[in-house]
Amino acid sequence: MDTIKQAGNFVSDKVNSATSSASKEANKDVAKDSNQNIGDRVQAGGNAVKDKFDSKAYDASAEANKQGATH
Repeated sequence: MDTIKQAGNFVSDKVNSATSSASKEANKDVAKDSNQNIGDRVQAGGNAVKDKFDSKAYDASAEANKQGATH
């Protein structure tokens, strides 16, 4: 039963990682856009950093769940 749960968590973590990566790229684009006001650019830059951190955390969690599901 734990194997099924870990497999489900693996899939969930991979989806969340992909979502965070896409959000990071969108925020990077806003941060680089000189047509945006400075407040939006700074906020987007901060959000991009947070999204990258989240993506790495989800990847690590997914790997742990993958290892748990295969053993």
